[in-house]
Amino acid sequence: MPEYSFDVAIIGAGTAGIAAYRAAVEAGADAVLIERGPGGTTCARVGCMPSKLLIAAGEAAHAARQAGLFGVRVGEVRIDGPAVLHRVRAERDRFVSAVFDSLDEIPDVRRIAGEARFLDARTLAVGPHKVAFSSAVIATGSSPAVPKLLRGLGDRVLTTDTIFEITDLPDSLAVLGGGPVGVELAQAMARLGVAVTVIDTGSTLAGLTHPDLVQAAAEIYAADMTLLRETEIERAEATNAGVRLAWRGADGTRGEGCFASVLSAAGRPPNLAGLDLAAAGLDLDDEGLPRFDPRSLVCHGTPLLIAGDANALRPILHEASRQGTIAGRNAAALARGQSLDAPESWTTLAMVFTHPQTARVGAPYDDGAEDRVVGTASFCDQGRARIEAANQGGIRLWGDRAGRLLGGELIGPEVEHLAHILADAIAAGRTVQDLLDRPVYHPTVEEGLQSALTALARAAPQA
Repeated sequence: MPEYSFDVAIIGAGTAGIAAYRAAVEAGADAVLIERGPGGTTCARVGCMPSKLLIAAGEAAHAARQAGLFGVRVGEVRIDGPAVLHRVRAERDRFVSAVFDSLDEIPDVRRIAGEARFLDARTLAVGPHKVAFSSAVIATGSSPAVPKLLRGLGDRVLTTDTIFEITDLPDSLAVLGGGPVGVELAQAMARLGVAVTVIDTGSTLAGLTHPDLVQAAAEIYAADMTLLRETEIERAEATNAGVRLAWRGADGTRGEGCFASVLSAAGRPPNLAGLDLAAAGLDLDDEGLPRFDPRSLVCHGTPLLIAGDANALRPILHEASRQGTIAGRNAAALARGQSLDAPESWTTLAMVFTHPQTARVGAPYDDGAEDRVVGTASFCDQGRARIEAANQGGIRLWGDRAGRLLGGELIGPEVEHLAHILADAIAAGRTVQDLLDRPVYHPTVEEGLQSALTALARAAPQA
């Protein structure tokens, strides 16, 4: 077995792995990047980029159908499914190609292709190779989960890894999972003419947790699709036309339906199964995940670090990139016996690119927190939103009684921009009054944010 030795071994060449490799090299470490494939990062290949391409197509169809609101007459809107999906793949492949181009900048002698497996806490087997290291970063990403009931149903069952490979849009689609990815794809498909039913076991929706906004989201999305929340799938069977599902709601109501395809959007667990973590001496929790310091990303008592989707901490691209950089820098420090970098976490920032968009920022909603106050605003009669015929949704912000902004949730037009404003303010420790003292141009949707801040300030009069 050929043997190699490096200061730092990076397992996985996705967003976190690439960032870790570059950070380790910049810190002066002799590093190697190990990738089993397929490459291209989850975001570029099967995540945020192709999903946004499908969403853009759905929004174009929806805008054409809604043009009459503005006195613009449009003829029949016809969806060319193969053309929609061809553009999705073509543009997706451009994004993936850009990632491959960046990988090509890494010398071949610093890249090993194959599946890595720990032999011990300082040695990996990668195919016929043995790789010794002083420290290593686990950045193996994640893969879509498929419920047991759906296994064995073949290509009738789609995942977030396979949905963009279909050559035409299905006539009907059941989406299992009402989280961010499930709702994004469900609404896009529905606006492209697919009969969509979303089935979710939980009571939240699209990443939102505040009851008012969850209800608003349910009403908005129900215009495009059927929503079955707090519902369990009891049976799934293949038919000549696709899949027949049977389900039961929380109130005991049962139902069933036939669908051309089923999309499993019930989460993406980390890719850790083939690594033989036990051989590395890692301390694992009940779910088989390594216990690690969420700031330094070092796995307890080992020279190993874990970053990106592999640690399931915050499976979002900007977090994966940041964590990869921290892990690579600390892996180089461990290899040299130097002190570790343990920065504070970024302010939570999560978005869903439905129409309207949703966002969560900062501290989560807590109905029982006695030291918090809440400010509310609605987009339903907000000036700019009405101009754009996008007057749906609202804002819920929370702060402490001293007037400090803590967090919030939003559903409404262009809230991706409002969420960034809030995230920056929370990270900087701004008060509600600090934000209210800043000018807001008229007419913009930012005025909706100002309304929520004003309500929050009134709820904490001593601020």
